Amino acid sequence: MNGKTKAIVAHIYWIGWVIALILNSSEKDELTSFYLRQLLGLFLLSIILWFIPVIGWIANIIIFIFWIISLIGAINGEQKEIPWVGKLFQDWFKAL
Repeated sequence: MNGKTKAIVAHIYWIGWVIALILNSSEKDELTSFYLRQLLGLFLLSIILWFIPVIGWIANIIIFIFWIISLIGAINGEQKEIPWVGKLFQDWFKAL
């Protein structure tokens, strides 16, 4: 499986993310690693913000838009950082 396919699979919520992580552990691909870091950050941010009434719901709509931007980048085979927090996620989760 090539890096682009693994990056797209990673966008299928937690199950796809775990599958992509396992596939990427045996044969590292930079595109897949990039999107694994991006999506882990988005998933964790979504969980944290979900518990804040009203503001959290609006923030999760924005996170969904970021997820779509990320998916489009993966489909195009580009390393497209999500706005505002993408660089932070790349720094925080660089072990992936």
